[in-house]
Amino acid sequence: MSGSVWVDAALWGIIGLLIGSFLNVVIHRLPRMMQRQWQEECAAYAREQGLIAEAGDSEAAAPRYNLLVPRSQCPHCQHLIRWYENIPVLSYLALRGRCANCHAPISLRYPLVELACGLLFFFCAVRWGWSASTLTWSAFSAMLLTAACIDWDTTLLPDDLTLPLLWAGLLAALAHYTSVSVTDAVLGAAFGYLSLWCVYWGFKLATGKEGMGYGDFKLFAALGAWFGWQALVPIILLASVIGALVGIVLKLKGGLREGKYVPFGPFLAGGGFAALLWGPQQIMHVLLGTLGLNA
Repeated sequence: MSGSVWVDAALWGIIGLLIGSFLNVVIHRLPRMMQRQWQEECAAYAREQGLIAEAGDSEAAAPRYNLLVPRSQCPHCQHLIRWYENIPVLSYLALRGRCANCHAPISLRYPLVELACGLLFFFCAVRWGWSASTLTWSAFSAMLLTAACIDWDTTLLPDDLTLPLLWAGLLAALAHYTSVSVTDAVLGAAFGYLSLWCVYWGFKLATGKEGMGYGDFKLFAALGAWFGWQALVPIILLASVIGALVGIVLKLKGGLREGKYVPFGPFLAGGGFAALLWGPQQIMHVLLGTLGLNA
């Protein structure tokens, strides 16, 4: 591999670091934006039903809150983050993981997300060079990483992420930006959704409880669209094994949340990243080898 390929990949990796910094904003703000929207819709419905009074002109409008406004600030002292305090990874190291103003600790999550996004972008550039496939798979990586982190934090998989990821996978197959045929992508999306839908209802009818959310169906459908129906079994097996191991560790440490559950989306995402990095066939080979079932 020529030196120019590594240079190009390094430049794309730096762009990935910058994108990762923005992903931290999305991970933090998107669930709060959704909560605000739900509250506004509930209030509007209550006003329509006459349950609460109409909002008066004197009521102060809620401040704008989206992915761009307001500026990022320290949650402890509301110190506005300066541009040189927001350089991916480097600023965290320079500040020694603490706010420049009040010295409150900054979560390690921020540089880890930036670094993960940068490495994923770097991998895509090494594998596909400067191409539409690199841009496509980099976007896939960024959206999947964001969805996984939000689900881990909130047990929510927003439609704003899972549905665009699903449609993007189908369109990428149609445009030949992935190696998956349109037929395999469509079947992957359909089987991915229906398989977990059936598991959900089977578990609910048997126990009266909900074992997973509809967001998991949509995320698995999206992975099927990106990797084809053939990848569904390796991805779900890997996600289930890793999820079970993490769940056992959390249970032993008393780290399970209220309700004794672990969100499944991050492990589905992990299976998707494994399929991206090594391929579904290699995942299956490793799993079968671990169980001693390889011929």
